This record gives sequence, C-alpha cells and structure tokens, in this order.
Amino acid sequence: MKALFFREISSFFSSMIGFLAMGFFILITGLVLWFFPEYSILQYGYATLDSFFGLAPILLLFIIPAITMRLFSEEKQMGTLEWLYTKPLTDLEIILGKFFASLFIIAVALLPTLIYYFSIYQLGYPKGNIDTGGVLGSYFGLFMLSSAFCAIGIYCSSLTTNQIVAFILSAVICAVLFWGFDLVSVFPIFEGKIDHFLKNLGIGFHYESISRGVLDTRDLIYFLSISYFFLYLTHFQLEKRKL
Repeated sequence: MKALFFREISSFFSSMIGFLAMGFFILITGLVLWFFPEYSILQYGYATLDSFFGLAPILLLFIIPAITMRLFSEEKQMGTLEWLYTKPLTDLEIILGKFFASLFIIAVALLPTLIYYFSIYQLGYPKGNIDTGGVLGSYFGLFMLSSAFCAIGIYCSSLTTNQIVAFILSAVICAVLFWGFDLVSVFPIFEGKIDHFLKNLGIGFHYESISRGVLDTRDLIYFLSISYFFLYLTHFQLEKRKL
C-alpha cells in the first residue's frame, strides 16, 4: 500500500493539473482574503479567518473531485487496474492507498494557507489577538471535510472510465451533501418537525460545528461514517467488477 501511496503522489505532482488545482486554491483564497473589499481581512477590522473557512469548502468542492477523478477512471481506461490486481495488494489496500494519497495532497495544499494565520497573528492589536483554538478547530474541520469529499470522489471515479463524468458526479454529490439537507430543512412541511434532524444529516452542519473550535465526538463520528460509507461503496464496486 505504501508503494501505491507514493506512486499516486508522484503521479499527481508530475502532471500540470496537480499544480493548477493547488495553485488555483491558494490564488483564490489569497485574492479573496486580502484584495476583495467585501471579504478582505484588512477591511473587516477583526482578527479572524472566518472568510477563509467559509470560502475553503466551496473551493474544495471542485478541487477534490479534480484530484480524485482520475484515481480509478484512468486505471480502468488504460487497463492498469487489472495490473494492480496482479500485485500482492488487496482491494482495501488499493482503495486506502489512493484515499490517503489524495488526502495528503489536500493537506499539502492547505499547508501554505497557514501564512494567513501568522499574518493575522502579527497584525492583530494587540499582537496575537486571534482565536487560535477556533482556527485549529476550523483547520481540523477542513481536514475532516476533505476526508469525506475524497472518499466521495474516489467512489465516483470507480464508477466510470470517463474522468469528466467522475468529476461532475463527485462535485454534485459533495454539493448535495454539503448544502442539500439545509435547503430541504427550511421547507414549510419540515419546519418545527424534523428540520433539525435534516440539518444534522448535512456535511455543512457538522463542518460549522467543528469550526467553532469545540471538538464534538458526534461530528467526528459523522465524518468518519461518511468516509467509511463511500470507501465501502468503492470496495463493493471493485468486487462487482471482478464478477
């Protein structure tokens, strides 16, 4: 599994799409946080990264599918998936190798954004006037959200040989799980009845909960469950392919 993990990372960084995806994420967040008047930290007047943590999930909703769309689609298209089956690797090891590689790539993309935290830390009045606990909680929330999105992207990639189809399908499912339940919960038929239950089913609700800086085991279990569920579906899809 370790060899597959490094192979996927090497493959990602040897292609232009890898650097474009990461560069796009850093460029957009930087422009919004420092130059767009409506969201600019300098204009806002408070030592907070709320605008970044509000924008990041939206960008990751497109960037993660772009990273994961090729993981199985390309293997199936080129016929190298059968070659992987000849190696001493189980289906689970193949899936986890690709999953952890994609998650590592997202972690690398998030790493440069720490400069936003250090900049605000220095610019705060007094110096260091920023909720460090809240920032750490929000970064952890982003990581858990990325884990769920990566699992969804890998599953969608296992469904088709077309990378564009895998990208679109993954982005749609991520968007539905992130916003869909919130939108449905405000329907008059659900308000005051099961609206809170419906909100609890959405990724956005649990991401916002973690972003407050308080680690709730219910949020952790939710994200782990989403990741496990889609990785299990991927495993089922690979097993079905062998029949």
